[in-house]
Amino acid sequence: MRHGSGLRPLVYFTDSIRRPLFTKSSAKSYRLFIFFFALAVGALVSTRLLDTTTNAASSFAQRVTSAETYNFNSRKPKHILKFPLNCTALQLTKSCPRDYPTTFNPEDPDPSSLPTCPQYFRWIHEDLRPWAHSGITLDMVERARRTANFRLVILNGRVYFESYVKSFQTRDIFTLWGILQLLRKYPGKVPDLDMMFDCVDWPVIKSKNYAAPDAPAPPPLFRYCSDNQSLDIVFPDWSFWGWPEINIKPWEPLLEDLKEGNRKLNWEDREPYAYWKGNPAVAETRKELVKCNVSEKQDWNARIYSQDWIKESEQGYKESDLRSQCNHRYKIYIEGSAWSVSEKYILACDSVTLLVKPHYFDFFTRSLVPMLHYWPIKEDDKCRSIKFAVHWGNNHRKRVQNMGKTASKFIQEQLQMKYVYDYMFHLLSQYSKLLRYKPTIPKNAVEYCSERMACGSEGLLKNFMVESMVTGPSETSPCRLPPPYDPSSFSSILWRNEKVLTRVDSMEKKYYWKSENQTRQS
Repeated sequence: MRHGSGLRPLVYFTDSIRRPLFTKSSAKSYRLFIFFFALAVGALVSTRLLDTTTNAASSFAQRVTSAETYNFNSRKPKHILKFPLNCTALQLTKSCPRDYPTTFNPEDPDPSSLPTCPQYFRWIHEDLRPWAHSGITLDMVERARRTANFRLVILNGRVYFESYVKSFQTRDIFTLWGILQLLRKYPGKVPDLDMMFDCVDWPVIKSKNYAAPDAPAPPPLFRYCSDNQSLDIVFPDWSFWGWPEINIKPWEPLLEDLKEGNRKLNWEDREPYAYWKGNPAVAETRKELVKCNVSEKQDWNARIYSQDWIKESEQGYKESDLRSQCNHRYKIYIEGSAWSVSEKYILACDSVTLLVKPHYFDFFTRSLVPMLHYWPIKEDDKCRSIKFAVHWGNNHRKRVQNMGKTASKFIQEQLQMKYVYDYMFHLLSQYSKLLRYKPTIPKNAVEYCSERMACGSEGLLKNFMVESMVTGPSETSPCRLPPPYDPSSFSSILWRNEKVLTRVDSMEKKYYWKSENQTRQS
């Protein structure tokens, strides 16, 4: 099986993604609407014209297809004219609207006044380092096509998409959607570029294949995760804009749900065990984790549950609400066939994250520090390691509570959607600077815009697109990209992490040595 999440494709985006999808609306133009609105008298009429509801995305979706232009910023009168979704223009011209804003005028013209981006942005420099001297040629990009799901070109602020292989579920759809929202957030600021994207979990550009002096430069290939033996360029994953196949909503409203879940149950009142729920069939390491479950013979302080996504879909996902999964003091993160989307949800839970030694990283996890953001769990001795972590934590509650809160604060503050977009912006901007050729529109590419994707879609697909839509240009510029790591700083990070892991291992060995001695003496 090529895809790594182990979930069957319950919903697929149809071939209509490559065709304009239109509404049947015949309302007047947006300018006429504004003109007559200005003449309207009475607060009641005004209120009817400007829908200020705060209902869920489904109500938004109904209005998108029933009006010529719908202003998604109607809840913010200050920005009322920023970015309507013009479905009728798409219907009339059978192409993306031509009047997108192409300039960006933030309120902070002085770059020095901008805050510095979170530290994980520094890894952008490391991910692009393989091309720092050679630059990126057209040949390099085209060599990345071998495993790519799609090619994406940005020219003058417009997006052209060429599909090679349909991704698992809607990964490609929501990745494209996210890039389109980036252009809405910073119109005219994202430079021209040409990129290949692989939506499969595991990295494929192995550094050993390009280590020889006479080896060709590696092809630049974007994906959601990489590892220390690979050169794939990490990019925020599709689920930040929604995962309709398993009913996981976009990141911004989901973060609010997770906050609510944390408020419902204090850490002290949570079950004093380690919790994991997921699909164990995708990897041997997860099958091994299942053996750590409580039984009549042994209690490893773990409560493990297998997730049947087919059954969940049939029952309306009643047992997979992320808000209700912060009921234990400890939550286990373990990789599947590669990195797992679940990591950010687990870290946001206020519970202590027990992180089984990872092999892969995504764009932000390289800044996580053991014993500050998570408790490290051995890969080759999971059950004993989990049991000790829970035992130690239940006897040092203040310290592990701080660890859980530090992790959730990191997610809530440093992984806001603003920073996700800023990371995308800086990564693509730095990547664009490396191109040694002028990008052109691929022969089989189709121009995409928010209208082409959202106006004709249906169900959760549409709801999540509308809910995650950027309603207008940002009022501020992207945060300032921090400089790359110097060799000494890089070494100190590795040394610090290794020192912490060694200390935890020593604590665990001492605990079991004492326990075994007591058993022998008794």
